[in-house]
Amino acid sequence: SRAPAISVSAESCIPAGLRLGPVPGTFKLGKYLSDRKEPGLKKKVFSCAVTLVFQVRMVRGELVDEAGSSALEWIGLIRAARNSQEQTLEAVADLPGGQIFYRALRDVQPGEELTVWYSNPLAQWFDIPVTATPTHDEKGEERYICWYCWRTFKYPNSLKAHVHFHCALSHGRPFLHHDH
Repeated sequence: SRAPAISVSAESCIPAGLRLGPVPGTFKLGKYLSDRKEPGLKKKVFSCAVTLVFQVRMVRGELVDEAGSSALEWIGLIRAARNSQEQTLEAVADLPGGQIFYRALRDVQPGEELTVWYSNPLAQWFDIPVTATPTHDEKGEERYICWYCWRTFKYPNSLKAHVHFHCALSHGRPFLHHDH
């Protein structure tokens, strides 16, 4: 079954480098990622501040939602970024196998959705592909092709999530880099 479509957005500025977390529960970032950006419930976040719209704001050095709930209660609602252009946060860990946090890659402006993807070291730790090389279809549009099952994707992170979580042909095999 699919996770509900919920988004978390900034109500006010979230400064670059701000760390959120730790992320609770089993970490499966991208498991429900698809090429489509699905409309759904929203949560706004306040900082420099989160609400099903999530709004978050900075209170005594911590991001909280409009009800005063800490990040532990809404951080799992932040959607996976489909590509680096829409990514505002990266998932990081202090040590391999340690607790996972989200870090703002840049200042996030009011109204922007928070989206997250793995940092390169964390992706390597979880055996998530770090790169995806596009090809072009007959219309000249970029596409990403699974090197195991040949399914095509519009966004690189959709391909990476597919290879790690869903491709029946990739399971039990090491990740094939594009130069193999």
